Amino acid sequence: MASIKIYSAEHNDPWFNLATEDWLYKNATEDEHLLFLWRNQPCIVIGRFQNPWSECNLEAMERDGVLLARRQSGGGAVYHDLGNTNFTLISPADDYDIERNFEIIIKALKKFGIEALQSGRNDILVDGKKVSGSAFRRGSKRAFHHGTLLIDAHMEKIGTYLTPDNSKLKSKGIRSVASRVANLTQFNPDITHTGLCDAIIETFAQYYNGSHAVEDLTIDRLSRENSLYKTYLAYRDWDWRFGSTPQFGHQISKRFPWGAITLDLDVKGGVIDNLNIFSDSLSVELIEYLKEVLPQTPYSSESMGEVLRRGSAEMEEMLQDLIKLIDEEVR
Repeated sequence: MASIKIYSAEHNDPWFNLATEDWLYKNATEDEHLLFLWRNQPCIVIGRFQNPWSECNLEAMERDGVLLARRQSGGGAVYHDLGNTNFTLISPADDYDIERNFEIIIKALKKFGIEALQSGRNDILVDGKKVSGSAFRRGSKRAFHHGTLLIDAHMEKIGTYLTPDNSKLKSKGIRSVASRVANLTQFNPDITHTGLCDAIIETFAQYYNGSHAVEDLTIDRLSRENSLYKTYLAYRDWDWRFGSTPQFGHQISKRFPWGAITLDLDVKGGVIDNLNIFSDSLSVELIEYLKEVLPQTPYSSESMGEVLRRGSAEMEEMLQDLIKLIDEEVR
């Protein structure tokens, strides 16, 4: 009989859920199979090697209180809300079977009369539409498979938060691929998060012939785990969510009454690493000031605006024009 453990999260904090997943992965014993079920409040979760500036409409996310999270695994950006059920399956490395994991989810869906099938390496389809996407991580001792199941997610929000308008940003990160998606309620209106979780738990336990007592993971309890809480702080930190972005370039251009200007930015680790400026402005002082203060500034409209506001009164009008331009172009 396999040793199994089943957990569910009683909260919806995406940073804490991803940190919990990481903590379970690192602390599982070598012979345990773990199932973790969780949901997130509205957020965008990007892959390990993605660029949030090229994937997301960060302005709309900030306006609507939609969080940004970065996971450890690869793959594309996904929108989460309480209409998503997320699952994580952790296994010993020598008994890790992606096909078996997909079978568990597909058989759980069958309990609701939904005939699903695995497509490619990552997806589960129903009637040709994607209802689940997965990503993976494998280490020397254990591996995990995590994914999301669309139950009744707000599909219209996907276009709001995952459609950046920035043609001048040239990213070296992995880009997401659009898919035809559907909610599971489209195929069975009675399916719910609780019901689907129960079906996954039952199927998981049957596969491993184990008991299926479920442990609720509360923030109060998990906060007392020092290593987990440190991981949570790391997941919510700007350095992980933005600073881990692969190197990219962004060109910002506009003509003002005082002259045309192009800022050609190279961004590395979420910070402006190099800057080239092209301008027909007569203000040499402005160009020299920009070259002095913008390198090593975090790539955000707030940080860039802060350093530009420190310029001299003689350049104030030009700097205000640039602050407004950067606020429009950099999210």
